[in-house]
Amino acid sequence: MNEIRKAFGIGNFLALAIACMLALLPSSAWALASNNIPLDSPIYLYLEKLTGFGLVTSEVKGIKPFSKAEAARLVSEAEKNLPSIENESLVFAQEIIERLHQLIPRELTLYTEPEKAAWFDYNPVAFAKLRYVYLDGVPRSYSRYVRDPGHQSAFGFIGGDLRPEFSPILHQSGTEGTPLLENNEGVVYRRGNSVELRWAAEGFIADKVTLMLEPIFLTTPRPETNERSYRLALQKGYVKIGGGGIELEVGRDENWFGPGYRGALTLTDNAGNFDLIKLSSPEPVDVKWVKKYLGNFKYSFIFSRFDETGSGDSLRHPYFIGMKLSLKPTSWFEIGGNFVRQEGGPGFSGKTNLQDLIFGGGYTNKNNTIAGVDLRFRIPWLRNTEIYGEYVGEDSALFWPFVESYVAGFYIPRLTASGKDDLRFEYYWGHQILYTDFKFPAGYTYRDLPVGHSQGGGAEEFFLRYSHWFSVRNNLAFEYIHSERGNVGRVTVDAAGNFDPNGSLQAVERKNALRAFWQRPLYGDVDLNLMYGWERIHNRNLVAGADRTNQIFKLDVSYKY
Repeated sequence: MNEIRKAFGIGNFLALAIACMLALLPSSAWALASNNIPLDSPIYLYLEKLTGFGLVTSEVKGIKPFSKAEAARLVSEAEKNLPSIENESLVFAQEIIERLHQLIPRELTLYTEPEKAAWFDYNPVAFAKLRYVYLDGVPRSYSRYVRDPGHQSAFGFIGGDLRPEFSPILHQSGTEGTPLLENNEGVVYRRGNSVELRWAAEGFIADKVTLMLEPIFLTTPRPETNERSYRLALQKGYVKIGGGGIELEVGRDENWFGPGYRGALTLTDNAGNFDLIKLSSPEPVDVKWVKKYLGNFKYSFIFSRFDETGSGDSLRHPYFIGMKLSLKPTSWFEIGGNFVRQEGGPGFSGKTNLQDLIFGGGYTNKNNTIAGVDLRFRIPWLRNTEIYGEYVGEDSALFWPFVESYVAGFYIPRLTASGKDDLRFEYYWGHQILYTDFKFPAGYTYRDLPVGHSQGGGAEEFFLRYSHWFSVRNNLAFEYIHSERGNVGRVTVDAAGNFDPNGSLQAVERKNALRAFWQRPLYGDVDLNLMYGWERIHNRNLVAGADRTNQIFKLDVSYKY
């Protein structure tokens, strides 16, 4: 019980604020219960297009996944605003809305009249996906020693010497997983041929309770052998109670905090899905005083526990707490606050003072905290172009998170007037001690994959994506990625990669990658999705002269995905 009390202690002040707000919610806040939309579903791209046409202005993007009821709310808003556009844009928008009606029919039918839901209903195959992957490549290892600069100020100049130097050398952990295929819910494909099948079954009790089960079957080559591995597991599975402004979810699911497309700093679906308890608002909180003073408001509070890692003195089995608040005071501006923490577990001794328990960053804390803010602006007069950014600190001084990392980007949903061309750019800068902590030797990883941005700490990345829509279900996209690791924090290591003051200086790793995606209808509600990726890596794993080329081919056949 002491561990659980400590795990909850750091979020008490925010959790209490949420609880007080929820106590004031009217009964109408319990709207239509619905399951979540997978984060790689094209539904998110469709909704972005409707926003780009100006048909949707109430969306809150900082918390994902969206529930199907939230998608239905946004589609209903778009339908009401259809008369505001015309010509080719109108035709394309109508086609998108028609496709969304095919993908979420239950929620669009019942959204305004949830009381008409049957007392019990089910869908044995809500969606399905068969995937084939051929990989000629080896993942990069993020395991490296880095120099902790210590003695830092916020943004480099505010507050003086706020952060003591605990240890001059820290160790980053984790792996890339699958080259050229990030944010895949912890599923890793090995060199050679892999096959994956997943599908989802849904159940409903009236309009208040939903159930979702998503099993996965995966076969992939075993490393360093000619044999294959076979796995049948539950990729996702949960029960949800409620909807609208308050919902309780218990089970295993993916989550994403932040406005980024390729990555976010605190929580993404790059690592495996957590077994969790989540209290959230799948739709903006529908309370007059909240809307009057805050605008559209959404929240998510997650409690989980990471797997056990290490042994002996380095044994850790920490709790996980994630919290996200997103406010949209106007139709063109969204602001969010992010907070994640690994807390306690075995391997610690001694007492924690109250300041370190709440804020971390001191000598007695038993946690690893990442916190920050994100912003998103939409520019209506520039074809609803969006500019967004996220800032987090890996450490803190009193209440201020610092040791800064960033994600920033822009999205042009209507590069041409028809809306059939779009362009996105995203930049990532991860501090050299991001996702590291001397108290948690495995760092901020889950099953050896970064829980935040897929590129790990001590990295910089430039991402560019252009796509063209021949039709709603026929889309062609091209991406270019340039990333570097080791620009900061490099140390000398021996031949085995261990820290050695007399060894060789780590090299700077540089990667250039190209990817192409093509989605098109195959038959009925079945789509074909093709992807090819190529990359060239120089000084792989920060070893001078270690160059490599990786390639990947992916084919998905998906049903109502």
